[in-house]
Amino acid sequence: MKISVLGCGRWGAFIAWYLNKIGHDTASWGLPTSKHLIELKNTRANGMLTFPESLEITDDLEYAVGRAEVVVISISCQSLRSFLADVKKYDLTGKSIVLCMKGIEEGTGKRLTEVVSDVLGDIPTAVWVGPGHPQNFVNDIPNCMVIDSAYPQLKKKLVDEFSSNLIRFYYGTDLIGSEVGAAAKNVIGIAAGFLDGFECSSLKGALMSRGTYEVGKLIKAMGGSEYSAYGLCHLGDYEATLFSKYSQNRMFGETFIRGESYTKLAEGVATCRALVYLAQKYDVDMPIVNAVRAILAGELDAKKALGELFSRSIKSEFIDYNK
Repeated sequence: MKISVLGCGRWGAFIAWYLNKIGHDTASWGLPTSKHLIELKNTRANGMLTFPESLEITDDLEYAVGRAEVVVISISCQSLRSFLADVKKYDLTGKSIVLCMKGIEEGTGKRLTEVVSDVLGDIPTAVWVGPGHPQNFVNDIPNCMVIDSAYPQLKKKLVDEFSSNLIRFYYGTDLIGSEVGAAAKNVIGIAAGFLDGFECSSLKGALMSRGTYEVGKLIKAMGGSEYSAYGLCHLGDYEATLFSKYSQNRMFGETFIRGESYTKLAEGVATCRALVYLAQKYDVDMPIVNAVRAILAGELDAKKALGELFSRSIKSEFIDYNK
């Protein structure tokens, strides 16, 4: 299969490396000015992995799109709409899109497949979500992930073509849940970083339990299955997001509490604001998400807000979803 991966940051470079490794004719694209692309062109490495000679590197977007049967996109999710406007300039007949980023569009509350539909129309699109860090995969540490799509044939083809001993893919069965769950775990990751910053890591168990329940309520209100929050897209990704030293969202939260600067991308910051918008739209109580947003905005003292969050009024742990 001919595949082009658009975006060559940490995750995009790994995806190109992985798809080439399992036998696909793969090209990695980046902007000519991208420091990631410049490094890959000069050294064919990025400090984490090395591209084999069989993996093509290009800064020509028209060529990258034109050569591929499947176009994988791995960029900042808040840049997706504007980036797709550039992709739309080229012939997309017979092509499929795979989104390998996790987020909700700020300002609209739209899932990323909805953004694709807005810009590109009715083009077969799938999402690739679930746990795993490139740093682990390149050291042959396997994991399980999910591919979901509103296009059943595309979903089956991608799971069949992308699966290997390194990544076992499952068929997603709830596109709304897969997208919202994957995006929301980054916000819970920031909250976990707050706890680490205050040396209260033992509270992560409560955060995991209540965070999953909270996100499940939103997914259900949006028309998905609340049980998706307990799958690989969300709860299954918690170890990689709430505990790992490689988690950029967790690390952002920790450095925020310590008053230190953090320069890497933490998608959960914008996603948090988008989730607050969706919670208001669908009338869902999301105290963790609201607290994270208020802390990041400087509206609440972090220590006080987290203390109040874990000392809310006593009530039953679960409410019947069917009521």
